[in-house]
Amino acid sequence: MIQVCLNGARGAGDGAAVPMSPAALAESAAAAVAAGAAEVHVHPKTPCGSDSLSPRVVGPAVEAIRAVVDVPVGVTTGAWAEPDPARRVERVRSWTVLPDYASVNWHEDGAEEVAAALLDRGMGIEAGIRSGTDGARLFLNSPYASRVLRVLAEVVDPSAETAGPTAHALLAELGGAHGRPVLLHGQEACTWPVLRLARSLGLDTRIGLEDVLVLPDGERAASNAQLVRAALAGA
Repeated sequence: MIQVCLNGARGAGDGAAVPMSPAALAESAAAAVAAGAAEVHVHPKTPCGSDSLSPRVVGPAVEAIRAVVDVPVGVTTGAWAEPDPARRVERVRSWTVLPDYASVNWHEDGAEEVAAALLDRGMGIEAGIRSGTDGARLFLNSPYASRVLRVLAEVVDPSAETAGPTAHALLAELGGAHGRPVLLHGQEACTWPVLRLARSLGLDTRIGLEDVLVLPDGERAASNAQLVRAALAGA
């Protein structure tokens, strides 16, 4: 399975190809799914381009995407969108349009409480476990570990050459991941090496402008759909 990550925490300065508004997100999602993406992950944005967990921002983004695709749609709950853990939980509990799942970064303060709120409301959880953090340890000790939809193993490494060893080390830290499926992906320079590794290991993965702005040959990507096609072509 390849998930498309439409925009991430990027802003207008990252280029016109990065979708920001609900309409742009919907257009990008439709093209990416037509190209072969099986799921959509999105960071809903305020009109000024900031990530937000407000129901007035999350709802329109999810609704717009769901109007044009018939695949699961997930959103972020990243601490940068709402730094206060208690407020983050309040935001999740206030959503009027529920995504199918949401990512929870397990190394962030308040992860357990956010996970509980998502489960209480019937949403799936992607447990974000980032390399170089204590996320794996915290997740494996969590009472919610066996209840997540999947583990999102995120490789953050400045070097394409060391991305593989970093990925293998992260997977080793996760062990059996309490029997949950693992989606392995990288960011920036390590995106394409980690994607190839994930596919060779038979793991789910993802691609999109959140993770990388360029194609495997270094050319600037024109769209999320172009990135999806490159990933499915073997990167």
